Amino acid sequence: MSHDPYLAAPNRYEAMAFRRLGRSGLKLPALSLGLWQNFGDLDAFEIGRAMVRRAFDQGITHFDLANNYGPPPGAAESHFGRILAADLRPYRDELIISTKAGYVMGPGPYGDAGGRKYLVASLDRSLQRLGLEYVDIFYHHRPDTDTPLEETLGALADIVRQGKALYVGISNYRGQRAREALAMLQALGTPCVIHQARYSMLDRWIETDGLLDALDAAGTGCIAFSPLAQGVLTDKYLAGIPADSRAARGSRGGSMGRERVTPAAVARVGRLKAVADRLGIPMAHLALKWVLRDGRVTSALIGARTVAQVDDCIASQDGGGLSESDIREIARILDEPD
Repeated sequence: MSHDPYLAAPNRYEAMAFRRLGRSGLKLPALSLGLWQNFGDLDAFEIGRAMVRRAFDQGITHFDLANNYGPPPGAAESHFGRILAADLRPYRDELIISTKAGYVMGPGPYGDAGGRKYLVASLDRSLQRLGLEYVDIFYHHRPDTDTPLEETLGALADIVRQGKALYVGISNYRGQRAREALAMLQALGTPCVIHQARYSMLDRWIETDGLLDALDAAGTGCIAFSPLAQGVLTDKYLAGIPADSRAARGSRGGSMGRERVTPAAVARVGRLKAVADRLGIPMAHLALKWVLRDGRVTSALIGARTVAQVDDCIASQDGGGLSESDIREIARILDEPD
């Protein structure tokens, strides 16, 4: 690890927009940095460190993790903990650090799902890896229909009361289950401030199953992950699948392969790129602006492999949002049959 002292850019808040998270007192940057990919033991630590430093220098204060991010599980938290200790400790009060539990973390019956024992133990281990006394947001990562919702959400409420998290959230909950969870957390006196859901031009389920309306009614904000459909909503695949792309290599989490780069998806992206070209912006910028067009979406969670990719995502915020006519034109393209 480099021993050069890190001093954050003094102008780091000049360009980034901050948006209120539902009806809470918390604001998030329009873009947040996710450490799902590219922060494991197989990745170059100094590249990850450089990406985090650049992101913070540009006003990205929110860094999103989970217990199982790696590989191996826990590695992303451990690496981010090293970056915190070396670079960001003086800025802890300016950071929003989130982590999650819900997917497989360890062997046996207590290393997965939504039980109290798993959630409490997982967060304790996450705090150890991060070198923190608390995280700002702790999520249940996915619904668990085998565990009573009262147990899962009761554990989240207790975690806040114990001071191990300031806020709680849920992730990947569909509309009706989300409504039940939001009402239950409200009754427990620990409102759910955030829902993390997959959302992009090519994956609009949060609109069609009523989740966005449910979140709005409850005063809960939404943060969108995979807003670029893991690279499909860029120029990358318009001429085929590059050998060094995620689709060619396969996602470590098993969620990104060649099967997602369908002819129909590529053709639709080609039509969307015509809109981006008319506006004079890259396709990826159009996709990020589109996700953030709805005020109910507080932040778009970006991933990156290089500092240049971090810079490019941040540049998407230049020039303001999309016009109503642009949004209507995009809607027509998205609603066209395959």
